[in-house]
Amino acid sequence: MKKKSIQLISHGQFEDSFIETIAEDVAREYNAEVTSEECHADLNDFYAPTRRQYDANKLIRFLEEQSETKALKIICLCQVDLFIPILTYIFGQAVYKGKTAIASIYRLKNEPYGMKSDDDLVLDRFRKVVIHELGHTFGLVHCQVPSCVMRSSTYVEDLDQKKIHLCNHCRSLISLPA
Repeated sequence: MKKKSIQLISHGQFEDSFIETIAEDVAREYNAEVTSEECHADLNDFYAPTRRQYDANKLIRFLEEQSETKALKIICLCQVDLFIPILTYIFGQAVYKGKTAIASIYRLKNEPYGMKSDDDLVLDRFRKVVIHELGHTFGLVHCQVPSCVMRSSTYVEDLDQKKIHLCNHCRSLISLPA
């Protein structure tokens, strides 16, 4: 029997080692085979000039429509500034109990906040966003356990305070197909 799989779709230039680290974390956290591929789709259709950002909801719908993968879940990893209409910006978005999610590195870097560049910290933050958004696709809601990766994160400081793992309660709620 083939093991369930999660597909990482990278849009933009990411180092191979960066994607490999994300893939390893996702594989461990969700006990799944993880594959990755690059995407070169034109994102201009998702750009909102009045906001100078990209509409995450439209991008997710596009990914769902274009996906021909047999993977259980797919998550697009990108480098653009994402928004949804009710929020100024977001780190990621997912279809609750769905197949598709998106995560962006754009707001995770220190420089926009007037701090020194820290690639390790950016990677740590991004790993948490990816695992968090995939959690929503598996039916998890925001958790109240402070260290759980499923706790809501409005600011990068929120990401820095939580761990990369699901708490025991959230892990118990996921029913993964064999």
